[in-house]
Amino acid sequence: MIINFLTKIGRGFFVGNKQKFGFVKREKIEIPALDKIDLYIHIPFCKNMCPYCPYNRIAYTKELIKPYLKATLNEIDLYYQKLGKIEISSIYVGGGTPTNLIDELNIILNSLRENFFISGDICVETSPADLNEDVIKKLKNTGVDLISIGVQSFDDKYLKILGRKYDAKKAEEAVKLALSADFKSVNIDLMFVLPNQNGKNILADLDKAIELKVNQITTYPLFTFPYTSVGQHLKLNKIRMPNVFKRRKMYREIYNHCIRNGYQQVSVWGFKKGEIPRYSSVTRDTYIGIGAGACSRLPDMFYFNTFSVKDYINSALSQKLPVALTMEITPQLEKYYWLYWRFYDAAIKKEGLKKIFGRRDFKIKLLFSILKIMGLCKETKDEIILTERGSFYIHLLQNYFILTYINKVWTIAKKEAWPEKIEI
Repeated sequence: MIINFLTKIGRGFFVGNKQKFGFVKREKIEIPALDKIDLYIHIPFCKNMCPYCPYNRIAYTKELIKPYLKATLNEIDLYYQKLGKIEISSIYVGGGTPTNLIDELNIILNSLRENFFISGDICVETSPADLNEDVIKKLKNTGVDLISIGVQSFDDKYLKILGRKYDAKKAEEAVKLALSADFKSVNIDLMFVLPNQNGKNILADLDKAIELKVNQITTYPLFTFPYTSVGQHLKLNKIRMPNVFKRRKMYREIYNHCIRNGYQQVSVWGFKKGEIPRYSSVTRDTYIGIGAGACSRLPDMFYFNTFSVKDYINSALSQKLPVALTMEITPQLEKYYWLYWRFYDAAIKKEGLKKIFGRRDFKIKLLFSILKIMGLCKETKDEIILTERGSFYIHLLQNYFILTYINKVWTIAKKEAWPEKIEI
């Protein structure tokens, strides 16, 4: 109730009353003319169905692979028909586990090259269980620039808790193999505040990553979406996730340890070393999503494809964009959407802030005055930078507000292929 009240007050103050917060079913989507856009490709198949994973995925099903590939190629062609050979400034491939379909991924990327002009990096998620010399070679040959490995932990105890189908030795071998392949950047994901985990445990994981000379480390807590199997497990067994004080303490230890070891903060969660491209899955301002459950963000709207893999296939094969839900975005919300992701970056260029909001926006001045008084940010000549404390509370804000909206939308979208309406 408190969160709902604060949300209503915050929305009214910053965004106004013209914005409608909800997704609705729409039969036809008008795609505006674009010069360039980013792309997200969703491959939902996974051979390791981890109970904590909140993303749209299904168990690897051989019979669905060819139809899904054909549907994906059809969806790419539908966008080509609408947009022409425009520039693609980056491609991000997530899942599921995209490398479960390594040969199909090559076909998808070649189709994108045929239909569009790709000017930016190609980024792919993978798992230690998937990586071997053959997969690495195929990733390189298909032009992948950056990879992210979902290690989660270098401790067998926690890998078992998380339901991962590899051990710490395999995780280490996979990271070494990726680092030796000369990608532009290799990121690894590590989880914290796992059951019975303490600061010493997470620092041991960080030390292993540092010892391996990983380019980027992304750390994040165990999210507990109610619709995931881990969410149901926690509910059934009345297990509570660590409280905010434990998360606060552990985040501080992670932050300080990474900084002490020469890594620079590049997002609320991420730390990289050296002059390499930053690996990021979420901070693109506009993008088109391809695949079952993929989200698209265009200048005046959000929309989601149907989460149902079978419905996605049927829709795309019938030459129809498989869009299930849309939400129009007012110019005011668009500004705050931009600002939210700059907070996620942990640094906001003053020039960009003035360009988006102007010089006299009193709400922005008030917001940053409060943040500075609370010690959540500091200023340089050119930037407003989140402090360690500020980074943690942005993470907390995401937990209690943004993830609440995601949970509601995804819970319904996973149950209904074509929902009529979802209010958030």
